[in-house]
Amino acid sequence: MEMTGGEAVVAALETIGVRHVFGIVSVHNLPIYDAIARRGTITPIAVRHEQAAAHAADGYARATGELGVVIASTGPGTTNTMTGLFEASFASSPVMLVTGQIDSRYLGKAKGFLHEAEHQRLMLSSLCRRVDTVRRTEDIGRAIITVAEDIRAGRPQPGAVEIPIDQQYRRTEVAVPGPRVDRGYAPDADAIAKVADALSAATRPVLWAGGGVVGSGAGPALLALAEHLSAPVVTTIEGRGSIPEDHPLCLGALTTSPPIEDIVSNADVLLAVGTRFQGNSTRNWSLSFGGTLAHLDADPAVIGRSYPTALPVVGDARIGLELLLRAVGQGSADPDHAEKARSAAATARVDARAQLGEDHCQIMDAVRRHTPRESVIVRDATVPAYLWGDRLLPILQARTSMRPSSAAIGPGLPLALGAAVGSGHPVVLIAGDGGFMLHVGELATAVQHEVPVVICLFNDRGYGVLRGIQVRQFDGRTTGVDLATPDFPALAASMGVQATRVASPAEFESHFRDAVASGRPALLDVDLLSLSPLRFPRPAGRG
Repeated sequence: MEMTGGEAVVAALETIGVRHVFGIVSVHNLPIYDAIARRGTITPIAVRHEQAAAHAADGYARATGELGVVIASTGPGTTNTMTGLFEASFASSPVMLVTGQIDSRYLGKAKGFLHEAEHQRLMLSSLCRRVDTVRRTEDIGRAIITVAEDIRAGRPQPGAVEIPIDQQYRRTEVAVPGPRVDRGYAPDADAIAKVADALSAATRPVLWAGGGVVGSGAGPALLALAEHLSAPVVTTIEGRGSIPEDHPLCLGALTTSPPIEDIVSNADVLLAVGTRFQGNSTRNWSLSFGGTLAHLDADPAVIGRSYPTALPVVGDARIGLELLLRAVGQGSADPDHAEKARSAAATARVDARAQLGEDHCQIMDAVRRHTPRESVIVRDATVPAYLWGDRLLPILQARTSMRPSSAAIGPGLPLALGAAVGSGHPVVLIAGDGGFMLHVGELATAVQHEVPVVICLFNDRGYGVLRGIQVRQFDGRTTGVDLATPDFPALAASMGVQATRVASPAEFESHFRDAVASGRPALLDVDLLSLSPLRFPRPAGRG
C-alpha cells in the first residue's frame, strides 16, 4: 500500500495494538504526528519533557501489560529519554522509542546538521536490547514490528527505531507485516518434573514471586499452585499484586523482616519465579535459603547468578507455573506450616507499623480505604514510600503496584500519568517534595489530558532520605538536602489542579477521599513536619 514513512509508523503501531503514545512534537518527527492526527486511531499524550515521556510509557506498560511507546526527536529529544529507558530496562518493562534522525544524505557525516547525533544508535544500544536504523521508507513497518517483537521476547527490555526525516516524508509502497503470535517460551518437561517432585514431597514449601510473575500474567497460576500446596507466598516489591495481599497465604514483601526471614530460610523447598533476587529483597544477598532452591525465569542469565540453584527452569513464568500445577502431586505440607507463616507475617506487619507512629498508620490506612482495588498506587523514592508504601500498604490486584525499580528519584508523576492513561482508573501517587520537582511540569500534562492522578506530596522541605543518611554518617552535617520549596497548592492551582495543604491524618483522609472521587488531577501537600516522626532504617549500601 502506498503511504508516507510517517503513515507507515502509525500503521505498524496500529497492527500491534498501540492505543496511546507519549512524546513531544519536533521537526524530526512531524510526519509521524501528522499521520497520528489524520488516522485518529492512536491518542498522543503531549508531555512537557521527553524523560517524562519515557517514564509515562513505562508506567503505561506496567499498568496494562501492553507496549509503551515514546515518540521523540533525534539528538536532544532522544538524549532526554535515556533516564526513562534506563528505568524501563531495570524494571524489565516493554517500552519502545520511535525517534527521528537527520536527513539520510547527512547521516553519519558529522557536518553539524540540526539535532545531529552521530552516535545516537550506539547511545541507545547501551540501554536497548535492539536498535534499528531505517535506511529506506519501505523498511519502516518491518522495523517497527521486529523491534516490538524483540522487546517482548523472554525478559522484556526496551527497544528503539530511528528513522531519518526524509524517509518519514517520502511516499512509496510499504508493506506492514503482521506480528507473530508469541506464545511464550515453554520450559523443559524434565526440569518441570523435577521441581514438581520436589514440591510434592516438601513439608515446608515456600513460593517467592518476583516482577516476572506480574509481567507474564502468571498471578492466577501462582495463586492456584499456592493453594494446592498450602504454600505461603512471599513477594519482592516488584512482585506485589501477583497474589492479593489480603489472601491468607500471602506473606507480602517483607522478606527482610526477621519473622519472614525465618520462614524463608527454614523452607525445605523454595520455588522462586520471575526474580533476580534484587539487593533490597535479600538484604544485599545476605538472606539465606536453607533448603532446595528451584528457580523459574525467562532469562537464563539470572538463574544461579545470586544464589546456587539446585533446580533451574528456563521459561515463561505463566506457562511454567501452569505446567507445575498439572504436574505436582497432592502435596505433603505440614498442616502447621501455613499457620506459622501467617503468624510470622502478622508479627512482621505489627513490628513494621510500630516504626511508623500513629499518624502515618492512619494515613496509610486511609489511602487503602479510599483507593479502588483496581487503581494503581505509585510510590516515588521518598521516606513514606520506603517505610510503608513499598511494603506495608496492601496491594490487592496485579498491575496496581508501581515504583522506580532502580530507586531513581523523580519518576513518580510521569509513571502515574502513564498508568492512569493506560488503566482508565484514578491513580494514587506517593511522592516527596524534592523528587516531585524533577517533573513538576507534568502537572500541566495531567490537566491538559484530564488524567485522574491524586498526588500525596509528603513535604519535608528537602531530600529527606539523603538528609537522614548524612545526619547519621557525617556527625549531623548536611549538604545540599535542604531546599527552597514552592507553595505547592498555589503552583498546582495555577496549572488547573485542585490542591490543598493538610497537616493531620483527619485532614488527609477527608481531602484524599474527595480527590479520588473527583476523577480529576489533585494534589495534597502533606506537611511531614506536623506529623509524628518516622524512623528511617539504616541504608543497605555503604556505611
